[in-house]
Amino acid sequence: MNRTRSIRRELVLWLSAGLLAAIAVAAVATYVRARDEANDIFDYQLTQMAASLTGVPLTGAPPGSTSGAEAIVVQVWDRDGIRLYLSQPRQGLPRHTQPGFDTVATDAGEWRVFSTLAAGRIVQVAQPMSVRRELAAGMALRTIVPLLAVAPFLAVLVWFGIARGLRPLERVAVAVGERSPHALLPLPEAGLPTEVRPLVHALNGLLARLDRALGAQRAFIADAAHELRSPLTAVYLQAQLAERAGNDVERAGALAELRAGLERATHLVEQLLTLAREEPGVNERPFAPVNLTELARHVIGELASIAAARRVDLGMVGSEAPAGDAIVSGDAAGLRAMLSNLVDNAVRYTPAGGRVDVTVQRDRGDAVLQVRDTGPGIPASERTRVFDRFYRVPGIGTAGAPGSGLGLAIVKRIAERHDAVIALGPGLPGAGGEGLGVTVRIPTTQATGTEPERRIAD
Repeated sequence: MNRTRSIRRELVLWLSAGLLAAIAVAAVATYVRARDEANDIFDYQLTQMAASLTGVPLTGAPPGSTSGAEAIVVQVWDRDGIRLYLSQPRQGLPRHTQPGFDTVATDAGEWRVFSTLAAGRIVQVAQPMSVRRELAAGMALRTIVPLLAVAPFLAVLVWFGIARGLRPLERVAVAVGERSPHALLPLPEAGLPTEVRPLVHALNGLLARLDRALGAQRAFIADAAHELRSPLTAVYLQAQLAERAGNDVERAGALAELRAGLERATHLVEQLLTLAREEPGVNERPFAPVNLTELARHVIGELASIAAARRVDLGMVGSEAPAGDAIVSGDAAGLRAMLSNLVDNAVRYTPAGGRVDVTVQRDRGDAVLQVRDTGPGIPASERTRVFDRFYRVPGIGTAGAPGSGLGLAIVKRIAERHDAVIALGPGLPGAGGEGLGVTVRIPTTQATGTEPERRIAD
């Protein structure tokens, strides 16, 4: 059974435990210090009492006589070992002739004994150690009791202090709960503690990215719906014309237009699905070694029939590096889609009798993929906008070559995921214009599928 964790509860428990531990350590330290001080005081008392008995005439201790100090026992011996005086006959202490202090163990417990030799007599003054321990314990207890009495008030103060300190987190939680996909406003950072501001700053960054992603998704859906409406409407109209055809020739023409409309709609849907798969966080595939030279050969083989039908010379030329050298770490399916869109665009916009060249080579540690054609090219002022979704260059992308305006958007998205640089420039001069050359430079050291920074060069 999982127990819900609470920062407040953990802080209170740890701080309370630390407070109790500190009180316990203070009690032990107070006891030890009080005991040491008591030992010093009582040792001094024993020496003073022994000094006061030196030279005092003693004739013997009558049975049952005491000195009035129940905690201290005095013994006096002569040189012959005859005991001259015993303050408390009931305390049978062993004889101790070594001068100075010593701790003696008896049946009644440990005694602290001080012996001194003066005027031919041995004077011994003894005191039970239990008296000293009781005094030290009493001193420590008198010191700790006030702390124990204050401990509950300190615990309550800690509880309210933690509650006050966590209040900004509660405000942030309420503010986050008030956000919705339609209102991703940044969280207020004014008045927040220093420890909470990095969290709120990170949340604001996340909200901004979500807002941009949702905005792009809404725009994509709106554009996709708009772009799909035209081919579907055309298909519907062609189907009606086929139904109303009065003869086989009209019907065949209508069916041909219907088939072309279905091809355009199918191509648009495929482009939309490809672009959707390349969105961040959607079907992220791990990177693996990809041979770009072999990949280019496969793509050219797949599109060769389309190029032949349009009477376009499609081929792979100028690959100076061996096949084994043009290897990058990436997503094979994504790179195939990127190259297919580049070659497909080149074939579509190249006039009949033109040429499309594909080149794969190494340059300064990067794998360079280049597609050049003899088509009309793209003006320099339009080379940034052509990467936008559904954008087609006026006069070039709207006539003569059916398309969806998604090819280069897909290329850009795949290139971003591989940290590649895209450059647009002139291609192969021909009858159709200066042509278009698309160069994609992919780092061969790329090893992860993380989201890199966008890099597009004109």
